[in-house]
Amino acid sequence: MSTQSEAILEENLIKQLVSLNYEKVNVSTEEELIANLKRQLEKHNKITFSESEFKRVLNHLNKGNVFEKAKILRDKFVLPMDDGTTKYIEFLDSEHWCKNLFQVTHQVTIEGKYKNRYDVTLLINGLPLVQIELKRRGIELKEAFNQINRYQRHSFSSNSALFNYVQLFVISNGVNTKYYANNRKQSFKQTFFWADKENKNITNLEEFTKVFLEPCHISKMICKYIVLAEVPKILMVLRPYQYHATEAIIDRVENSNKNGYIWHTTGSGKTLTSFKTAQILMKLPHVHKVVFVVDRKDLDYQTTKEFNSFSDGSVDGTDNTKALVKQFTDDTKLIVTTIQKLNTAISKKKHLAQMEKLKDKHIVFIFDECHRSQFGETHLKINKFFEKNQMIGFTGTPIFAENAVGNQYGKRTTAELFDKSLHKYVITDAISDENVLKFSIEYIGKYKEKEGSTNIDIEVESIDTKELLESEERIDKITDYILANHARKTHSQEFTAMMCVGSVEMLIRYYELFKKKKHNLKIATIFSYSANEDDKDADGIIDIEEADGAHIDEEHINQHSREKLDEFIEDYNAMFGSKFSTKDSQSYYNYYNDISKRVKQKEIDILLVVNMFLTGFDSPRLNTLYVDKNLKYHGLIQAFSRTNRILNEQKSQGNIVCFRNLKKNTDDAIALFSNKDAKEIILMKPYEEYVKKFNEAFVELLKIAPSVNHVDSLISEEDILLFIKAFRELMRLKNILVSFSDFSFNDLSMTEQQYEDYKSKYLDLYEKVKNERGVGSEKVSILEDVDFELELIHKDEINVAYILKLLARYKDAKGSDKEKQKEQISNIMNSNTKLRSKKELIEKFINENLMNIADSESIESEFEKFWNEERVKAFDSLCEEENLNKDEVKNVIDTYLYDERKPLNDDIVKTLQVKPKLLERRKIVPRVLDKIISFVEKFYES
Repeated sequence: MSTQSEAILEENLIKQLVSLNYEKVNVSTEEELIANLKRQLEKHNKITFSESEFKRVLNHLNKGNVFEKAKILRDKFVLPMDDGTTKYIEFLDSEHWCKNLFQVTHQVTIEGKYKNRYDVTLLINGLPLVQIELKRRGIELKEAFNQINRYQRHSFSSNSALFNYVQLFVISNGVNTKYYANNRKQSFKQTFFWADKENKNITNLEEFTKVFLEPCHISKMICKYIVLAEVPKILMVLRPYQYHATEAIIDRVENSNKNGYIWHTTGSGKTLTSFKTAQILMKLPHVHKVVFVVDRKDLDYQTTKEFNSFSDGSVDGTDNTKALVKQFTDDTKLIVTTIQKLNTAISKKKHLAQMEKLKDKHIVFIFDECHRSQFGETHLKINKFFEKNQMIGFTGTPIFAENAVGNQYGKRTTAELFDKSLHKYVITDAISDENVLKFSIEYIGKYKEKEGSTNIDIEVESIDTKELLESEERIDKITDYILANHARKTHSQEFTAMMCVGSVEMLIRYYELFKKKKHNLKIATIFSYSANEDDKDADGIIDIEEADGAHIDEEHINQHSREKLDEFIEDYNAMFGSKFSTKDSQSYYNYYNDISKRVKQKEIDILLVVNMFLTGFDSPRLNTLYVDKNLKYHGLIQAFSRTNRILNEQKSQGNIVCFRNLKKNTDDAIALFSNKDAKEIILMKPYEEYVKKFNEAFVELLKIAPSVNHVDSLISEEDILLFIKAFRELMRLKNILVSFSDFSFNDLSMTEQQYEDYKSKYLDLYEKVKNERGVGSEKVSILEDVDFELELIHKDEINVAYILKLLARYKDAKGSDKEKQKEQISNIMNSNTKLRSKKELIEKFINENLMNIADSESIESEFEKFWNEERVKAFDSLCEEENLNKDEVKNVIDTYLYDERKPLNDDIVKTLQVKPKLLERRKIVPRVLDKIISFVEKFYES
């Protein structure tokens, strides 16, 4: 047998689960699922429900969305009994997770918009908490991920909506197996392999089942290691290295009085790990308090809200130490504080009387980003003040002898301060797991100097003279380079960038130069304006004093730079309608938070900084760092790592553009924080390598479809699938290539026109597959769950307004140029996913209206008039064809546009003039829904 079938994979999995003490049950319908739930909840709670009592339980369980249901799952329900008494009903025992009841069933069928049948379901106390979707060996794992997304759209929320209680999904093709939390907002990039303590991935389904799906372990993951993130209202699950780190810390605190630190590379989610660790440690009986210590600069808008959602008011962004001292002396178990306030609490006389009472209490301090220099000072103070302290550090870049910066306490390493490393997950581990991205580094600008009287230009490996680096000509050229290449680096501003420079003086010059030049970029800046503004060590090892985003040294203000910053903040206020200034520390701090929020939301294109935001700042939408300052060791890795957070297929690497020769520093930093041979893993290959790969991929495409027209002749689904995968690989490679400054289609064996023509055929197939999805009650096509990765094509700026500009040019063009412009418009509409639905109407406008318009300036208003007329016609036609109530259809469309969610089936039923019977309704409602959505996509989007 060449390939193990999905059925055999499923059968073997169920046998293994039964051997692990899951009870196999035959639950295949919603009715059977509910009946089994009643029996299991009765058994778990040692109670018998009457029909009316259980109906009340079901009504309670049917409330809310996935996030709200996750809370219901973890809370007890006060059930009013028929006899007037009340009982507490538990759905999940989170404290004694092994004592829950474990069952396995398969092929549960739920009918929503379409009938869906799920592969293997793990029931805990009767609730479906783990859903496993299988694909036969050889099929892409992503197809199982897409299938679950389809279930979420079509049936998980239907009827009793019990499948919205799923906490974890598992996807496998036998060879590769991954897990992830029930969170609709994440992409396939946020799915994880399980691994052992040494970070060795366990990918085989049988091994994964033995370790991860063992009843006690899976229950522990659900009860202890899923985080209910309050700000985005989503479920998050810890990755294996986060789990092993947390377990190691708990063991350290429970079984010793020693310190320890976690070395998890920047970008791997240290804050989530430390947050979950604090949550667990505070429940240990012998721990008096857990104090989570962060540097104020990390408390950006999102982090502040996240911490406060857990412990209300724990982070207030002010210098209010009095509130902190109160938390130390009352019954608050978890304190989240800044390093500044903690220092004040144990140093100032006015607080000591209250703080003295805590000297002999067991307090666990968790230090986020413990590589920062001032933590050495705080460490000594805490050790002296709290006699039973225990310290746990988190860092992505530990301090070793090589990168230690001396202060009055000498050069201290992380190991000296925090004892041994309890768990390691270095950058090479994270890149191998695809938990962070590689870096693509380009070194721009070679400087030459004259030697003797021979006038021979000699390239110098490294020129670091102040005069050259700060020359007007140089910064002018760098500014021009950034403006010319920014769209390329950020995929037409789909992503954002930062630029770091060596001093505030240089930042001011860059900012003012950007302001003078013509461009459409939103550029913002922030810097401290205290006395030590220059990168005084010029070594790029960023210290907390320089990077502190909320500190203003009011006693040593440099007035010139303060005035400049206020001037730049006024530009910002004009751009965003805000009212920030440097008049006081709170307004400045709010400005810092607002910049952080807007960079994350892609509202700022380039953020200019000296040191701020180069550590601790996390924005998946940031993909490029322009560097004109000296960086090395942990400062370099920290700064570069702002760009390598995973997001989607389009973000294939973090782009680093160096205007200084940092190659040796980069090599040294990589060797220090991984190993000397790690460059191959951490850095992207040169441009020429990707050209070669692209040309090889084009040869493979030609084997499947020797010409563009040949795509239409592909008959079998297997051949179509081969074409889709082959062209998708070309798109992925082109996505990498276009970010290089040197990119040109002339370097490729495929012309740009060929690429666009094949892309049109690819999109035709996408439309065909999309329209056929969901037809019938069973899956009928191997193409149904193929991911077309349209984010590699999508460009926001090419919309109807963009086409109208081209139409004005087309109208005024003459001769052969006119035909070229018409062909360009046609190509753009064919290759752009958002415009394809509008193509027919735009072509109608061109053929019937365009040449009758006398003035090109009025094309936009004439088009709007034409568009509105066509929309009215299409609306009337839709209502007439399907016999719909126009007012109800308008309500559905208005709600859809406002809420940005697809209408519910019940909303569609209200639009029908004649109410159909149940069987007819199953056909009519999806058809009408699809027509309404198509109408909205055509006339309202873009």
